Amino acid sequence: MSTTSNRQWVLKTRPREAVSDDCFEWREGPVPTPGPGEALVRVTWLAIEPTQRTWLNANATYIQPVALGEVMRGAGVGMVIASRTERLAVGDWVAGLTGWQDYVLTGDAGLFGLNKVPGGVAPKAMLNLYGASGLTAYFGITDVGRVAPGETVLVSAAAGSVGSIAGQVARLRGCRVIGIAGGPHKAEWVTRTARFDACIDYKSEDIQARLRALAPQGVDVVFDNVGGHVLEAALDHLARGARVVLSGSVASGYKDGDYGTAPRNYMQLGFKRARMEGFIFLDYVSRFPEAFRELAAWDAQGALHCAESIAEGLEQAPSALRGLFEGRNVGKQLVRVTSIPCSSSTPRAR
Repeated sequence: MSTTSNRQWVLKTRPREAVSDDCFEWREGPVPTPGPGEALVRVTWLAIEPTQRTWLNANATYIQPVALGEVMRGAGVGMVIASRTERLAVGDWVAGLTGWQDYVLTGDAGLFGLNKVPGGVAPKAMLNLYGASGLTAYFGITDVGRVAPGETVLVSAAAGSVGSIAGQVARLRGCRVIGIAGGPHKAEWVTRTARFDACIDYKSEDIQARLRALAPQGVDVVFDNVGGHVLEAALDHLARGARVVLSGSVASGYKDGDYGTAPRNYMQLGFKRARMEGFIFLDYVSRFPEAFRELAAWDAQGALHCAESIAEGLEQAPSALRGLFEGRNVGKQLVRVTSIPCSSSTPRAR
């Protein structure tokens, strides 16, 4: 299916607190025409990720913010529908930074360009297991956390796209894995489907008490996606020589200049001779093939389970981003970019 115009979400104002629909403006314009060396891609899936909230702020983090009036940045996959480049043929699937829109032009490949989806890989998987989520989980566990067989690993936001994969990678490396998630449905998914050894429901259980029971000798590796009181609870239960992997701080809401306060009990790192380290998956670009091979091998064996939460329609993108900070998703939040009749009115998120 196709639309007769290119629908886009562009950044209108920078949010001070939670993301609202009013931060974005819905625009419709002509479908772009590829020039020499370019291809036109019809976007079919978008990945919605917490880090996108940081791109809405005025100050740069590991990447420059989205400019006001610019199409909202985001990873996606799509199919080439017209091409004037030998690199891509009509019918090829590509993945990369498509932005929140129906159509995008692509020219040269590269880290932030659109690259062909490898043969045998489902296009949508490039936004989950083989995208930022899987790569963050893989390198965070293997390189920053340096997990070893027999160790105890604690993962926060264990039902999220990154945490769920991180815990499974640790399990496949021979570790005992404890998750932290919000709500009985998520906690059950973490233990039954992702096969963590245990999961603490922070909404109904005392994290400190449960950690004392589940890890009386302390945890060797903490993979933290949350920050706040969850991170503080983890620091109170470190084993000697533990490693704390800083993957995210969703509890902060990623508001500009406020990415979470320092843990009040940070001296536990000193007492336990532990270390805390942050990273970005882009630090490991040269080793992406290694990660792809190992993740693909586990996936082929049925050893990895990647949950997805799907929002229907491009118009749902702002709501889907907001939902990440409201705990609505299990696994990867995706938007299926569907074709709807063009309208001059701005759609409202449901």
